[in-house]
Amino acid sequence: MDKNINFKHGLVDMLPMTIASIPFGLMVGALAAQKGLDGWQILMMSAFVYAGASQFMALDMWSTPVAIWAVIGATALINLRHIMMGAALRAHIYHLPSYIKWPYIYLMSDEAWATGIKASAKNKLTPAYVLGVLIPFYFIWVFSSLIGQAFGNLINDPAKYGFDFVFTAVFIAMTMGFWQANRHSMALVVAAISAVLSYHYIGGVWHIFIGGLLGTITAAIMVKPEELN
Repeated sequence: MDKNINFKHGLVDMLPMTIASIPFGLMVGALAAQKGLDGWQILMMSAFVYAGASQFMALDMWSTPVAIWAVIGATALINLRHIMMGAALRAHIYHLPSYIKWPYIYLMSDEAWATGIKASAKNKLTPAYVLGVLIPFYFIWVFSSLIGQAFGNLINDPAKYGFDFVFTAVFIAMTMGFWQANRHSMALVVAAISAVLSYHYIGGVWHIFIGGLLGTITAAIMVKPEELN
């Protein structure tokens, strides 16, 4: 199938994950409030850092005074996965104009990446489609984190409402969206197993990077040369 996908297509494709991001945004905002951050501070963090897992990690480590290098190191390690994600996305956005391509890279959440990769398997990505994927999700994330900060004292225990599982659920849903019962699935299996083992035996946030790295290496090994043409 090859059709001209537009803004509406991008918005609809991204809608389930946009809705799923709201509880996580509320949780990040609530944690920011409990750490003493003002509304404008979490607003700036969500607008410019714009990385849910990194924001959550940074806020979880937040103290007075802030251990700035520890926070930077941990969040940088989490975001190393974007190098591999960007490499995977490159071929699918290379044709886009720079004013679309670079904002896509900057605003490349895991959800936006997965949606773009999946859509590009059937259709050539268009500027309008990419904007439909990026813009609503971005503003919903910023707005939900701000709302979470405003009512942070009402969400003292996110796990009580199941908010702590939202991030995991979204990743499971994205992973299953790529699942195919063939040899390429080995990359997902290796990534999952190595991430779990790293989490238990190494600790920290190394499991994110190690899982992504070993999954990528496995995929590179499993792909046949003729499949790259």
